[in-house]
Amino acid sequence: MLRAYTLSNAHFATIDPSAEAPFPPDAVWIDLFNPTPDEEHYSEQHLGLLLPTREEMQEIEASSRLYQEDGAMFMTASVLFATETDAPGTAPITFVLKGQTLVTIRYAEPKSFAGFIAHAERQPMLCPSGSATLIGLLEAIVDRTADILERVATEVDALSQRIFKVHEAEHKRTTNEELEANLKLIGRSQNLVSKVRESLVSLARLLSFLSVGDATKDKAFRIHLKSLSRDVMSLTDHATYLGNNITFLLDASMGMINIEQNAIIKIFSVAAVVFLPPTLVASIYGMNFTDMPELKWMLGYPWAIGLMILSAVLPYFWFKRKGWL
Repeated sequence: MLRAYTLSNAHFATIDPSAEAPFPPDAVWIDLFNPTPDEEHYSEQHLGLLLPTREEMQEIEASSRLYQEDGAMFMTASVLFATETDAPGTAPITFVLKGQTLVTIRYAEPKSFAGFIAHAERQPMLCPSGSATLIGLLEAIVDRTADILERVATEVDALSQRIFKVHEAEHKRTTNEELEANLKLIGRSQNLVSKVRESLVSLARLLSFLSVGDATKDKAFRIHLKSLSRDVMSLTDHATYLGNNITFLLDASMGMINIEQNAIIKIFSVAAVVFLPPTLVASIYGMNFTDMPELKWMLGYPWAIGLMILSAVLPYFWFKRKGWL
């Protein structure tokens, strides 16, 4: 879909390439969302630019994501999407700034984009120019990233209290179902935080590249750019802290699992030791040798039974006294 945001109408208008109509002269934002080859070719002709393909947008090299060509700045960043699902991801979005016209190329619908578009159509002053629109979009992306980190921090705090049972008067043993649920939550949180860090790193590189462009001649633009850079750096540090905290919770959960396994193994070990002496007594008196003195003794059977019980009870009380049970 090819849409143009114009200053005269202050809203997005869909452009049909088959109609061969020129771009609106007062367009400050051209949004290509899942563009078809015809829409890409049509945009390139009217903008006089060679736009990157979807494959080129996915390159990880800085030279492929951040470059200047034909008087325009091409910048690609990884933006979070589908963060409320079990499979959050990042999608490359390319920002092309040429003069006072911004072009965005994307194949995903992040909530930050949808939210900014809705605000721009209600408040036209958000998009007075291409550079201002770019700053507004980057601020929306950074704000959305901050909200995601806050949500993850809340989930991690609740998970920490659940693992260590902070608010429970009686520390009950964690069940296997609870351990499995905790590990799933840890895995999901770690996956989301890693996606956040990936997005923040790409945004930091984009802002660093943008700071040397011609748009920085505008003082207000420079101020917003520095503020965004500080916010991205702060969020990156917070994401690193959350990542370390999640790693600690994973180690703690694995430690809980080891404790549960050791408790089970201890039960079997104690049972084996308790029943070993009675087994030895039964084996001795089960040999039935002719010269065995207790073989024809009237009290031989009660004696063997009592000896087996005594040999089982004594180790049990010994372990109990030592605090091994």
